[in-house]
Amino acid sequence: DYLKCSIRALELGIVSEVTEDDKVLDRSLQVAKHISAVDPNLVKKTKQAINQSFETDGPLGAIALYKCIKELGGEAFIVCDEPLFTAINDKFNTIKIEHGKDSSEALLRKYNPSLLISIERPGKNQDSRYYNMRGIDITEKCADFDVFFENASCPKISIGDGGNEIGMGNVELNLSFLKIKPSTTECDELLVADVSNWGAHGLIAMLSTLQNKDYLAAWENDKTLHMLSELGAVDGVSGKRTQTEDGFTSKETKIVINNLRKLSGFR
Repeated sequence: DYLKCSIRALELGIVSEVTEDDKVLDRSLQVAKHISAVDPNLVKKTKQAINQSFETDGPLGAIALYKCIKELGGEAFIVCDEPLFTAINDKFNTIKIEHGKDSSEALLRKYNPSLLISIERPGKNQDSRYYNMRGIDITEKCADFDVFFENASCPKISIGDGGNEIGMGNVELNLSFLKIKPSTTECDELLVADVSNWGAHGLIAMLSTLQNKDYLAAWENDKTLHMLSELGAVDGVSGKRTQTEDGFTSKETKIVINNLRKLSGFR
């Protein structure tokens, strides 16, 4: 059964997603057997390396929003779990959340936020577990950010692209027709985009129009993407450490940004 074998390869950390491609699977199992024969500990090390990566889609958009809020005169914090927290902690104001620990009420009291934004953040399914958009259970890798949305009294905006993210509970009925395990967590305003980072840029474009100032003009997509890649980010579609966002090049993202600037009246 190729699917079962593929899932086993995923568990060993040899492939980054379940596949039914015979060539990919055969190669993965060959590598797994070879590694196990040479040094069984290497299998554990390989899996650890995959678990220590994070996607380019989500963090990049969060950084764009962070910088925009700072430019607006606000105080911004990026709330995240490992491994992203360690990667960016010395570069931005960050707040760490951990798997199995609910720190929402204490942190909400401490910071008293006027707005919460989630971007590309997995949300709980109706069974209270987390899944990626391929339906793979990732609960053991996810800290619970849903509780912040449940307990916060301020406005809450969510950005997503796959249906499994926080906020998608707003359109849960529509997502029931798709072969995914959608999030049931709701938000006040849901922004859906082909790439979540693009949704963040779209939100910034709307702010630019409202404030009559081009907040996208100074955005450095290449530089930020390179920085995240150097810190361990991978493309969420390929699983490879390439400077792309869900398969799209930075050049393509910049075309989207330029079009948003035109719509905002700044080009």
